[in-house]
Amino acid sequence: MTDTRHRVVDAHHHLWNPVSNGPDIGYVWLRDIGAAKTFGDPTPIQRDYLLDEFRAESQQHTLIGSVHVQADGAIPDPVAETQFVQRAADASGFPIAIVGFVNLSSSTAESTLDRHREHAGFRGIRQIVAHLPERPDISFSPRELLDDAGWRDRFGLLSERSLSFDLQAYPEQMPRYAEFFAQHPEVPIAIDHCGCPWAQDDAGLTRWRQGIECLAELPQVAMKISGLGMYNREWNRDNTARVLDSLLDVFGPTRLMFGSNYPVDKLARLYDATLGDVVALAREQSEAAVAAICQDTASAFYRL
Repeated sequence: MTDTRHRVVDAHHHLWNPVSNGPDIGYVWLRDIGAAKTFGDPTPIQRDYLLDEFRAESQQHTLIGSVHVQADGAIPDPVAETQFVQRAADASGFPIAIVGFVNLSSSTAESTLDRHREHAGFRGIRQIVAHLPERPDISFSPRELLDDAGWRDRFGLLSERSLSFDLQAYPEQMPRYAEFFAQHPEVPIAIDHCGCPWAQDDAGLTRWRQGIECLAELPQVAMKISGLGMYNREWNRDNTARVLDSLLDVFGPTRLMFGSNYPVDKLARLYDATLGDVVALAREQSEAAVAAICQDTASAFYRL
């Protein structure tokens, strides 16, 4: 009999406290109530979202650990966010790997990295590089960071400290990033949000597959099955299958990890509906594929 309850390490989520009287981290977009985002109207999630609520999201599976990913690159001191998450992990005994924010274009990047590293859960950074010159409405970065010589030089700081990098980029950018990451084989790369398939017509998905195939050639690269609601508000099992089938084909299950992107994707779909579709589609390969995607890949990649 197939076990329908799985142990899960959620490879991508956020916690935040823009409203409560806890430490004032200095969130920016979370306090800009109702300002439109690429994923829609953020108003319902511009509130506190803390560990107890996150751990209760799944009624059908057992959450045994997670990966917290930085939520706001405009925070005055990004180490304050890492400290906030570390305190939550320590107080609960719940294992959380932390992906913090560092601006690699800044001369303060090295000192910021080392302050992050004072926290036991810190594993790497994300600086969102997603930029399309012709689509400023969905660009997270105002410029192509790979064109910045200082950014490229400071990327090597991650290798020196055995840290990972979370890549949130568009398919059109991926060939250049694949060439760059090939120069840094010691830095594990996690591609966020399924590689951001922002255009989901046939031509857009062809460009997306070409982009992820470039990155998949690098052995240090893994992919997150996350952010399925970021670019498709009509998110369901059929269009999940269209993306996941390609991910399984390109990466194989041992280089894939499930991430809820909660609470952002809470705007679009219930936790167990999303995870249930991923589990069902992975099970068509094997139970070992389910275990890899639900737990094993994230545990190994983020050293949980």
